[in-house]
Amino acid sequence: MALGSLLPELLPGGSGRTPLIERVARWAREKPDAPAFTFVDYSLDPAGKHITLSWAETDRRARATATALRQVTGPGERAALLLPQTLEYMMTMLGAMYAHVIAVPLFSPDLPGHADRLIGAYTDSEPAVIVTTRNALPHVEKFLADHDVPQPKEILFAEEVDLGLAGSWEDEPIGFDDLAYLQYTSGSTRRPAGVEITHGNVTANAAQLWSGWAPEKPDPELVSWLPLFHDMGLIATMALPLVRGDHAIYTDPVSFIMNPMRWLQLIASRPGKNVYTAGPNFAYEYVASMASPEKLEGLDLSGLTTCLNGAEPIRTSTLSTFAEALAPAGLRPGAQAPGYGLAEATVFVTAAAEDVPPKIISVDRDVLTQGEVRLCAADAERASTLVSCGRPSGQLVAIVDPDARTEQPDGHVGEIWVHGPNTAAGYWRNSERSQDTFGGELADPGDLPAGPWMKTGDYGVIHEGELYVTGRIKDLIIVDGRNHYPQDIEVTTQEAHPAVRPDHVAAFALPGEETERLVVVAERNRRVPLGRLDLDEVESAVRGAVNVEHEMSVHAFLLVEPGGVSRTSSGKIARAATRQRYLDGALPTTAARLASRK
Repeated sequence: MALGSLLPELLPGGSGRTPLIERVARWAREKPDAPAFTFVDYSLDPAGKHITLSWAETDRRARATATALRQVTGPGERAALLLPQTLEYMMTMLGAMYAHVIAVPLFSPDLPGHADRLIGAYTDSEPAVIVTTRNALPHVEKFLADHDVPQPKEILFAEEVDLGLAGSWEDEPIGFDDLAYLQYTSGSTRRPAGVEITHGNVTANAAQLWSGWAPEKPDPELVSWLPLFHDMGLIATMALPLVRGDHAIYTDPVSFIMNPMRWLQLIASRPGKNVYTAGPNFAYEYVASMASPEKLEGLDLSGLTTCLNGAEPIRTSTLSTFAEALAPAGLRPGAQAPGYGLAEATVFVTAAAEDVPPKIISVDRDVLTQGEVRLCAADAERASTLVSCGRPSGQLVAIVDPDARTEQPDGHVGEIWVHGPNTAAGYWRNSERSQDTFGGELADPGDLPAGPWMKTGDYGVIHEGELYVTGRIKDLIIVDGRNHYPQDIEVTTQEAHPAVRPDHVAAFALPGEETERLVVVAERNRRVPLGRLDLDEVESAVRGAVNVEHEMSVHAFLLVEPGGVSRTSSGKIARAATRQRYLDGALPTTAARLASRK
């Protein structure tokens, strides 16, 4: 079964066929003094210093940046953004899009935890120019000196761009097929690859996201802390406001991690507005754990229209915990909107944003492992829960048997395939992988397009007209001929013993002589003191729970120190990376920590 339809305005000849970047100039003409982008800097003021650019100022800065870029490089060359998340970052993105210079949205090399990703993406893109800031320059110079990476022809300082250059910029035609930027995947399963995002892709996905977020509310504003080098943060913060000239307010991820209540405070500070926001599942869990009644006092979240939850498996426990924790501050039950997306589709694919509480179904786990959905009672012994990710807007989603290339009927699990103007054409300089991912063809398309379809690598099912994601194809664990989704095993593990840190568990398979062998790596919960920790007790509890819940044995269980389980840039559990570190013996085990204390 397939879901969705294409937006008429995005079809050839439609009214939405103007590249999104050209709307910057439109809003500069029509509403020059209206706020466009506000960056909230907590490093300058603990209460948050608001720095705002109007649409006229945004257009001027973008044009000046375009001129500065073209003075040091040419159309089609790459510009790597190695700078902190500020207004300059956003102006560099817009300027590059004006200039026909292919942006590579990355980050300052001093950002912890992403060194390998930066090396891989930077090397693959071979940028001609680096855009950074004076403060970040020492980190950039160290990065270039310490690693075998291409040296840029020029380094441009974003905050030193002469605004007088704006007047010398002459508009150039921008085609829908022209490359706008390279969005590097977060690498949860393999080396990061640059998704080629065209001006048509970003224009379409902005319109789709806007349409899917119930946009008919007056005075909409976006509030975000998401990293701009990640697909969800970039599209939500940069593209969404450009659709109708609205206001985006954002800070940086580190400010959020240091104090997650800042997110809620920014939302609550917009009285009379309809606020939209987005984040991965772990962020909602983090906020709920910190949102004490004292911290919520005085906050009014009734204006939060939609908070999109995406970028990783969505936990039903997170949805309920977040709703309960923030209800006293006025959070509406229908504000939470589980969604599904990926960089290969620019980002947005589906969302459940109908102003109703998230839809959760209970299914028979054994039947699900055989590829079908059968509803059961929530308290049934073999029940698993699935969260609806809603419907697509402006694109088509089909559930397909990847081997037969045939559409699956309603209620049957298959690979999620996507077709629409937001799907990319391929990966940067990787034609073989591009054809494998973006060249899907249906064997018997019927009323659907034969192709090209983008193959997501995710398993899913359509039930009663809505999409439910069941897991990554490459992460699937097959033991004794039965399919097991790792996220189910991870939930069982974290619930088995309080010493296991919630949402920080990785389950994966190793090859065995007759069948795959299950390995579970779990982080230690800091709330359980080391002095009271019994490793044998934790392991026994996990092995017993997995055996009872999933009827399979754990080949190896490893409790590791906080931060030991690898994660992607979007917060997903990076099972393949954790698996490799396990094989390399590179995981920081709690056993070793305990031994060092003796």
